[in-house]
Amino acid sequence: MKAPVIMVHGAFCGGWTFDSFREPFEAAGHRVLTPDLPGRGPGGSVVGLSMSDYAREVARLIRSCERPPILVGHSMGGLVAQLAAGRASVERLILLAPSPPWGVHGASLEEAVSAVSLYALGPYWLQAIAPDYGVVRRYSLDRLPREQRRALYARMTSESGRALWETLNWWLDPFMTTSPGPVKAPVLAIAGGQDVVHPPATVRQTALRLGGAFHEFPEMSHWLPGEPGWEAVAALCLDFIAAEDRAAA
Repeated sequence: MKAPVIMVHGAFCGGWTFDSFREPFEAAGHRVLTPDLPGRGPGGSVVGLSMSDYAREVARLIRSCERPPILVGHSMGGLVAQLAAGRASVERLILLAPSPPWGVHGASLEEAVSAVSLYALGPYWLQAIAPDYGVVRRYSLDRLPREQRRALYARMTSESGRALWETLNWWLDPFMTTSPGPVKAPVLAIAGGQDVVHPPATVRQTALRLGGAFHEFPEMSHWLPGEPGWEAVAALCLDFIAAEDRAAA
């Protein structure tokens, strides 16, 4: 029986992020889980939720699996996955354009701007932050056709300002909320060469921090699970899983 796969979505998103990306994993015989992080859904609220709350919920799901799963995380979900993998045992950890952990500095001006821009909203860490179409269009879904971009944006929901603050301003957090514990599983971190949200230099630093492998898709941007070329990303992930399985045999 192959290991189950848990896929963790990023900020403003839901498990729907992986509607297509999950299919090659299922075709390869993996059971795939794509949970929504806490606070999503009817009647839910993300106000006050911490990255620790997100990581705790993913770690609980990991422990409920019949065997240590393969954990995949995208963007902020990549940071959640790092934190969860430090709390519960996973077989592999795969990070798609992940937010960096505590102690890893951003490598671009856009990352620095993101860290301070939300302060224009006041004490945003106490709020639920709505998605901004202009930001999504320019930085996240920039390689998608307009109709698809609009459709995905329509599915987006508010994000916890606290979780965003912890992710973007880690140097102001004395509690080191986004510092993962030791990750014992093999790690693969993947970057898009055109990504200005988490550019290759930052993702490479994250891979080094975790003692993992790094791969860049030069023509891709931030939406690695769904923009043109996502099939190659999924194939690389499955190759990584198979190679590690052979090494362990």
